[in-house]
Amino acid sequence: MALYEHVVITRPDISPAQVETFVEEMSAFLKDKGATVGRTEYWGLRSLAYPIKKQRKGHYSCINIDGPPAAIHELERRQRISEDVMRYLTVRVETLSDEPSVVLSRKERRPRD
Repeated sequence: MALYEHVVITRPDISPAQVETFVEEMSAFLKDKGATVGRTEYWGLRSLAYPIKKQRKGHYSCINIDGPPAAIHELERRQRISEDVMRYLTVRVETLSDEPSVVLSRKERRPRD
């Protein structure tokens, strides 16, 4: 099976709890399709580089997936249909890391003096 990193941007008017539920539903769907879901991260409500569907912010989430391409294809099809998803990106990678992503490690840094 192949390794993937999947980043999804959801609408800003839903709550972080709803985003967590959405990610859990995606994980359950992938497990049903024979994929293994590794680390999941919620990156928070972040500003977008440009407006998407008249929105200037979005909830970012990242999921590490080890699964068949058919499961990824079906996941992306479902996200195209979903009204909560503004954008998504799936990237095939060589290895998956268990360490926190660069986005989260930047958040945890101390502010400069």
